[in-house]
Amino acid sequence: MKRRHALQAALATALLPLARTGQAAASPPPAWPRNLAVPGGVLWLRLGPATARPQAHSGDQPLLVAGGPEGWLAVVGIPLAAVPGPAHIRVLPADGGAARNIGYTIAPKRYAEQRLNVAPRHVELSPEDQARYERERAHQAGVMATWTEPPPPTLQMQMQVPVAGRRSSSFGLRRVFNGQARNPHSGMDIAAPTGTPVRAPLAGRVIDTGDYLFNGGTVWLDHGAGLLSMVCHLSRIDVQVGDRLDAGQPYCAVGATGRATGPHLHWGVMLNRAMVDPALFIAA
Repeated sequence: MKRRHALQAALATALLPLARTGQAAASPPPAWPRNLAVPGGVLWLRLGPATARPQAHSGDQPLLVAGGPEGWLAVVGIPLAAVPGPAHIRVLPADGGAARNIGYTIAPKRYAEQRLNVAPRHVELSPEDQARYERERAHQAGVMATWTEPPPPTLQMQMQVPVAGRRSSSFGLRRVFNGQARNPHSGMDIAAPTGTPVRAPLAGRVIDTGDYLFNGGTVWLDHGAGLLSMVCHLSRIDVQVGDRLDAGQPYCAVGATGRATGPHLHWGVMLNRAMVDPALFIAA
């Protein structure tokens, strides 16, 4: 308990310049992701001082709140589908006082687009595959709803890239197959040979493993307080649900399973159930 209070006090001291409520933090702690208030981005909002940690929500999704009595911050993952313009979060004081809204502005961002003509079987599912996809989507929705309280005491959010290699596809890429728009790319693709070890980007707990229609071999990690990560198209999975990993610990291997055209790692990061750009979590 003393250690947790000491860590909160140290972080609160670092946040003293962030006392004005409602403004995006210009200089968040260096071990946290960069601010980028765009669809698919991450935003820090000052909540002001309070004796106890307040609650904050974006819609019905709880948000990670960090800091200390001298000043609290809410961390907002902005969905790729978010409409640019005014938005707000809802803040509820821990003492049961009146809730309030804190507003911010989502700036537009134009992501790259890729148009491809492929064989129909690559974009049209058979009835059997469609049924499988629906089952898997329902299961994955439960995994993505994972929320662990309280936030990790160290509040470490800066990640290491899980595998070395060339970035073959970036977050947000909009693909159009045979004239039909598909969902934007929700992660970062890294080209690497089959069998290359994949390392945990941050300490976490394994909350799901499986072999899925589109994603192939997949592992989800819970890093705490709504921060999750996933890796896909794996050739090998060396962990099971419930295992705890240290940052940098190998836990699976690159592959080309699922709907992959070649060996690579798809790496995704989720914050308050919004897929956000993993590049924002990597040390600049």
